[in-house]
Amino acid sequence: FSEYTVMHVGCVAKINPEAPLDKVCVLSCGISTGLGATINVAKPRKGSTVATFGLGAVGLAAAEGARISGASRIIGIDLNPNRFEEAKKFGCTEFINPKDHDKPVQQVLAEMTNGGVDRSVECTGNIHAMIQAFECVHDGWGVAVLVGVPHKDAEFKTHPMNFLNERTLKGTFFGNYKPRTDLPNVVEMYMKKELEV
Repeated sequence: FSEYTVMHVGCVAKINPEAPLDKVCVLSCGISTGLGATINVAKPRKGSTVATFGLGAVGLAAAEGARISGASRIIGIDLNPNRFEEAKKFGCTEFINPKDHDKPVQQVLAEMTNGGVDRSVECTGNIHAMIQAFECVHDGWGVAVLVGVPHKDAEFKTHPMNFLNERTLKGTFFGNYKPRTDLPNVVEMYMKKELEV
């Protein structure tokens, strides 16, 4: 509720003065994190298939990053089906509620996509979703990006063959954006109506 705040210079980014602060304030964390996780880290090719685990603010931004990248199928995974309609605005083309299936989500995705998705982005912080996100990518070229922060005692367990079959697992913090130099560009994307918030 402060009107003035003392900030370290490294935490300040100069943005377009026309940008509405009540809107672009959400770009400083969740939106940039999800968007960057897809665009900067997963780097889906045009026409690829992307799975987004969790359809909160970060997951919706990750789906939007897939849309901006030209992905042809963007599959949203969430336990709350009420999020599916809103997620269409951000680019999701298909949805999975894990509660609707008797088999693991990674198996459902493999069957839907002829062996696995090209890219997945995990935005929940749930260790089971993280494992599913990794195990649902295609052998040989699939890339999974972990964004959510798990419980400090959580352990990531998967079969070593998942790595030997040339799947890639990456993590990111703030979507690999550099706040001072990259955030102004994200604001410009919003100002040009290229970005849904």
